[in-house]
Amino acid sequence: MAKKHTFDYDLIVIGSGAGGSAAATIAAQAGKKVAIIESDTFGGDSPNWSDVPTKALLHAANLFDDAKDGAKFGLRTSTLGYNYHSIRAWKDLAVQRTGAGGNRRYYENQGISAYSGSAHFLSPNEISVNRRHLSASHFVIATGSHWVIPDIQGLDKVTYLTPRTILETLRPPKTLLVIGGGDIGVEIAQLMAVFGTKVYIAEKAARLLPHHDSEAGELLSRVLSERYGITSLTHSRILSVVKDGLGKRVTLSRAGVEKSVRVDEILVAAGRAPNVDLGLENAGVKFTPKGIDVNSFLQTNVKHIFAAGDVLGRNSHTHTALLESRVAANNILSKTKISPDYTATPELVFTNPEIATVGLSEDDCLKRDLAINKAVAPLNIITRSNTSDFRDGFVKIITDKKGVVLGATIACPHAAEMIHELALAVKCGLLVSEIADTPHAFLSWSEAIRVAAGKLS
Repeated sequence: MAKKHTFDYDLIVIGSGAGGSAAATIAAQAGKKVAIIESDTFGGDSPNWSDVPTKALLHAANLFDDAKDGAKFGLRTSTLGYNYHSIRAWKDLAVQRTGAGGNRRYYENQGISAYSGSAHFLSPNEISVNRRHLSASHFVIATGSHWVIPDIQGLDKVTYLTPRTILETLRPPKTLLVIGGGDIGVEIAQLMAVFGTKVYIAEKAARLLPHHDSEAGELLSRVLSERYGITSLTHSRILSVVKDGLGKRVTLSRAGVEKSVRVDEILVAAGRAPNVDLGLENAGVKFTPKGIDVNSFLQTNVKHIFAAGDVLGRNSHTHTALLESRVAANNILSKTKISPDYTATPELVFTNPEIATVGLSEDDCLKRDLAINKAVAPLNIITRSNTSDFRDGFVKIITDKKGVVLGATIACPHAAEMIHELALAVKCGLLVSEIADTPHAFLSWSEAIRVAAGKLS
């Protein structure tokens, strides 16, 4: 009779961010012997250096921005100022309050063994961490991703910031060039501009937010320019960076024309790459520099090894990584395998106005050759835009020819909350007429959803 293997653990989770935490917790609650390994700060990217601290700073920035605008409502705001040290202290308090950052003890309290260090596969069932060898019958790889430093001549010879390090700067720089006009790039650009920084955004695509509907990128570019004095350099490729006194001189090619900009600081926010350097070849796991290959059950080609979150190379969101983590845990613990359902996963950009999208964009529909109907309701046609004096925004809804909602984009204050009505419509295949026929409260921003739906029904 074959001898049954005995392993140190039933499950080892590599990475304690959103992609790993749920799987470890669920398996431990099911009575399994679990270990979790973290090479950086426990809790991963979202609570320590991205979502939580960035949104805490943006909340303070938006309050300051609104208050500065208060004169038109009859408020006296001429003596308004800020203390950036105190704003950073508020950000640190927000991180501490969520409890997910640096939360090693949280795992230990649940009977999960927590190890600090880099995991490296030695074989399909064994890893090393800080010279210790640990074995398990199952693994979840959730090592996340890192900011990619673009190959720009001279960039390695100057100091530059990343979305992680800019959170720790002692004061906003006087001038800043942001490389990358995606979600994080535009959020940080606006954050710094509110506190007085002159900001340039360099984006190689034709518009900001190239992965969202074109109306969103165009609107944001206009608002960032008119309200915050931000210069959007789209169609731009950065050729070189050189030190210039205390600052940097950046040379870029814009639609074939060379120009140069002198700035105090450069922020690199032009894409992320998965963390796949953990000896996967020793475990026989298939991967590329773009991510780990998994099937629809999040299983790698080595059937007892699963992967979740950014390491898959899909540039997912925190809520997507959590979904994948729960699915991986289910598929390890249960004979009934499930696949993550990504339909109706919202994407949010916390600028002002907020941008929220769900389902298919117009570009997605064009690529799939889908026949669609679409309608856009500008914010200025609803009463709330007058009482709040905010007109820069819209609601856009896309349906198929039968009127089933396929996707939507909202640019509006509180768009992050509003999008879920349309996410439900996408998930459940609702008709746009059903949204139009649902009473929407007068003087809510959501009236714009009813108006856009009404145009299509």
